[in-house]
Amino acid sequence: MAPAIASPKTSLYPLTIKSVAKGQTISKQLIINTNPVETRIALLHEGRLEELFIEREHGRSRVGNIYRGIVTRVLPGMQAAFVNAGLERTAFLYGGDVLDPELVKLNREAPLSGPDDEDQTRLVNRTPIEKLLKEGEEVVIQVAKEALGSKGARVTMFLSLPGRYLVLMPNFNHIGISRRIEDEEERHRLYDLVRQIKPDGVGVIVRTAAEGVDSGHLQKDLKYLSKVWRTVDGKSRHGSPPQLIYQDLSIIFKTTRDLYNDEIGKIVIDDSQAGEELKRFLKATIPGAAEKVESYSAPKPIFDEFDIELEISKALGMKIELPSGGYLVIDQTEALTSFDVNTGKFVGTLSAQETITKTNMEAVAKIVEQLRVRNIGGIIVIDFIDMERLEDREKVYDSLQEELKKDKARTNVLKISELGLVQMTRKRTNESLEHQLMDQCPFCDGRGKVRSVATEAYDLIREMIRSSIQKGSTALKVKVREDIREWILNREAELFESVVDKYGLKVEFEPVQLDLADLREPSFEVN
Repeated sequence: MAPAIASPKTSLYPLTIKSVAKGQTISKQLIINTNPVETRIALLHEGRLEELFIEREHGRSRVGNIYRGIVTRVLPGMQAAFVNAGLERTAFLYGGDVLDPELVKLNREAPLSGPDDEDQTRLVNRTPIEKLLKEGEEVVIQVAKEALGSKGARVTMFLSLPGRYLVLMPNFNHIGISRRIEDEEERHRLYDLVRQIKPDGVGVIVRTAAEGVDSGHLQKDLKYLSKVWRTVDGKSRHGSPPQLIYQDLSIIFKTTRDLYNDEIGKIVIDDSQAGEELKRFLKATIPGAAEKVESYSAPKPIFDEFDIELEISKALGMKIELPSGGYLVIDQTEALTSFDVNTGKFVGTLSAQETITKTNMEAVAKIVEQLRVRNIGGIIVIDFIDMERLEDREKVYDSLQEELKKDKARTNVLKISELGLVQMTRKRTNESLEHQLMDQCPFCDGRGKVRSVATEAYDLIREMIRSSIQKGSTALKVKVREDIREWILNREAELFESVVDKYGLKVEFEPVQLDLADLREPSFEVN
């Protein structure tokens, strides 16, 4: 396999950023903990964990990587194909993500339609996949979504290269403006600037960070992205697939580039070499940001120093406390994630409706915080406490929409139903924090419940009868957990003796070392 090209790290262009508004509080910090096998990045807001990114060397994210692959199967019935890109599992290519030469031609010939938003639905291919691809064909694809569970990575032929301010789309003549830029005058200004500098035959999406920047900054960003694309395009024409032809930035560079804004007061990193590399990268991309990078060398682990380890532990639990005494119960399943809001110990001081509304309002902020910290995606159902008044439901819904503006992930939220339910989706590209850090419990098979001692005891009695009949022997040796043996001989002694008498059994119990309480013991101890 030919070596991958990395995103250039040399000085690219002198950019400027907007100054902090007078009186604005710099309340955010990026805390980076890195070692040869794992990198963790925490975004803190006023000391609270707001977002967490974890990447391990053996499971490095491939989102953004570009490959030359080979189509292994085309499935007309699913309008999808599988592609061998050299990954652990074949990648999944949806029919709408396949480039149609006719669509590309029509798009490039069509006039630009004004400051559209970043939605690309009008560019989605509608031609049946079996007319565009065949088995054994070589394709250039980009990973859009990480492999999740038993599913392979989701890939697309609609390539894109993100920079600080712009995203380059080589295959389409298109200008999009981030929907988070809401000011119409600013949207038109950015559209006009990009239209003047954009080469023919390529698409450009303006990112939220571009708000307020001038043409020179955008032009230098576009020049850099165009240079990267020329390298990728040239490399895609040589070598033998499956082949990695472009590797996206490391998690430290990519996360810092995407999260940095004027509110970031400092960036603290506990590896001096990685810190110097980050400074060089920021000097090349975001002037002024490199000055905020600080090296951490104290003996105490950096995540302990900033109380982040405790926040991570909380983020792996099912129950989250609310300020007034209420609480959330969070349950992640294969199909969806549910949030259940409860008043708990909070009884309020006025009417029941005001108590309920206040609890729901507190839950809104905590729910969005947990969506970001846990990186929860897919289908999400929120079960708010029932609100009788329409104005209360609208108040909670508006608050949810406002909080979600802080979230960079794309979301789609339906109105609160009369039952107090909210259905929403959140774009998912990587595994959630729970899937990254936890395995399915081998004892309960992921159900979160274990069979009761009584259930195990009755099953054991039935198994003794079954085994005696099958083997034609009345002498049985039974290895059993001590709490189950105690239950049979004490709580159900009458049942046990009746079975022994009826079948003429001679039972010898042999204890085993495992006890249910052992599962609650820590997995390690350091003395």
